[in-house]
Amino acid sequence: MLASRATAPFWQQPRFTTKNIRRGLGKKRYQLTREQALQRLERYCAYQDRCHQEVERKLRELGMHGADRDAILLHLIEEGFLDEERFARSFVRGKFRMKGWGRSRLLRELKARDISDYCIRQALTEIDEAEYRETVAAQLRKKWDQLAGEPPLQRRQKLYRWALGRGYENELIQDFLDRAAD
Repeated sequence: MLASRATAPFWQQPRFTTKNIRRGLGKKRYQLTREQALQRLERYCAYQDRCHQEVERKLRELGMHGADRDAILLHLIEEGFLDEERFARSFVRGKFRMKGWGRSRLLRELKARDISDYCIRQALTEIDEAEYRETVAAQLRKKWDQLAGEPPLQRRQKLYRWALGRGYENELIQDFLDRAAD
């Protein structure tokens, strides 16, 4: 029989693991009013652009459901705190410039966040074609140089898989590999 938590030795006490935290152990549970939740979400959205999916997840975490949830979402949209197109544009600019993601990866990530096709098309226009090709070529050259010790066939395969994971188009990868082979 296990002793009570206060008197149990440390190896018998429940652990604070990420799994337990995800289950809700260790989280404070309290109910917010609609106004308190609205203030929190205004700060949450003002800090950085958010998509609807992130805001809805935050609403669930705060315990907001039904009419309260809908009223808060409507207020955030009307006041300009929540804008899907603005989120998509800033997401594309940031991930392309900071992480060097390609169009395919950006498209996949935006679709995973339930962004509309129209907003995705508008956001992808943020990427200048010349800048995109330069960035892709620079990223591929950098990775190609990192794989210098590999046998030629493995080097090509590793670069190809890596580039596809980054979201670069097949034709750009193939053009680079053809030039690198020369």
